[in-house]
Amino acid sequence: MSGADDNHDRADGYSQLTEAEEGVCGHVNADTIAALTAALVEAPSENPGGTEAATVEVLAGACRSSGLSISTHEVAPQRPNLVATLNAGSGPGVMFLGHSDVVPAGPNWTADPYRARYADGRIYGRGATDMKGGLAAVVAAMQALAHAPAYGVELSGPVRLVCTVDEEEHGIGVRDFVSRPADHDFLGCIVAEPTDMQVVRGCRGASYLEVDVFGRAAHSGRPSDGRSAINAAASIVDLIRFDHEQLAMTLDDLLGCGTWNVGTITGGQGISVVAPACSLGVDRRLMPDEDPHVIAEQLRSAIAASGIDSDGISVDVRVTMEMPGFATAADHPVVTTAVGAVSDAGGTTSVGGWSAACDGGFISRDLGIGSIVLGPGNINTDAHQPDESVAVADLVIAARTYALAALRLLGTPISPAG
Repeated sequence: MSGADDNHDRADGYSQLTEAEEGVCGHVNADTIAALTAALVEAPSENPGGTEAATVEVLAGACRSSGLSISTHEVAPQRPNLVATLNAGSGPGVMFLGHSDVVPAGPNWTADPYRARYADGRIYGRGATDMKGGLAAVVAAMQALAHAPAYGVELSGPVRLVCTVDEEEHGIGVRDFVSRPADHDFLGCIVAEPTDMQVVRGCRGASYLEVDVFGRAAHSGRPSDGRSAINAAASIVDLIRFDHEQLAMTLDDLLGCGTWNVGTITGGQGISVVAPACSLGVDRRLMPDEDPHVIAEQLRSAIAASGIDSDGISVDVRVTMEMPGFATAADHPVVTTAVGAVSDAGGTTSVGGWSAACDGGFISRDLGIGSIVLGPGNINTDAHQPDESVAVADLVIAARTYALAALRLLGTPISPAG
């Protein structure tokens, strides 16, 4: 993990738990988590694919059977966001964030990707790691937390799971969620994406820019009669490459720096024709304080200053997608509490940053909630590939971690009656 702050290992399992914490964690059941993970895997929700409704129905059923309050809202037809809440005190709560969609299964699986199978202590199937196992772990934690009063502890605020659609594509689910009036305050948000139980306290953001270049067609035997959009686009690529190199000269300890990547180039109409049009598809990774619309305007200014958009060449730069980055302070309670919770749940962890983007940036930027990413499974070795899988033991550690974190952030002793 990039920008790692510290390692936090503990070999003595659960020696740091209070009696109440032991009791609550005792309600985390491996078979129950595995069964829900399998049921979610077997409710396909490929994106692109048009619907996450089957997965949300399974998740909602599990939440209802656990006594959680459920609400759903269709962001688009058959694409419902889900909010499940363990109601408790009136104080600020703890939010968990996840998504119901998965990337397409693709080829080269050794078995049906949507029929969950067990082998060597792992659950196999599309979405097992990213991130239906994480969702199952959160539900298991909320189920366990419902027993806290039996151990003399009450929660000062609610525990909430927000499960959005379309995380893998355009983020319409989380955009809809943060656009709605908040009905409660939250001390922190834990995004249950797969981090191998490392505490990620910051992520870069992401944006896509479309650069359309227009010239004038002419016969290739007389290229001076035309204006080549491809030549102009090549000059724009040079500007982008130069800025990429400039950014790399100043590195943030947690997240590194913003980056550019020209991912696609399309243009021209024939080998013997001066190209009248060319388009660049550009990825610009963002630091938490960067605005892609400002970056797009800066690129337009650099193009104009270089004289590229003159003498028959015109250029249009548009932002077509954006996901904000975030950085949560190392001493924020959600960070420090999560570190101790992972260790006391039997895991090992470190604190650092991610070069990838996630929906947590919207929660941090738009709702002002300190956020981290923390979940079971390894996004690099397990997710988005054939025979995706997650270890059941990791799901159990995640569920215990989530329960401990919420209990430590919200738990207060129940006062004796009278």
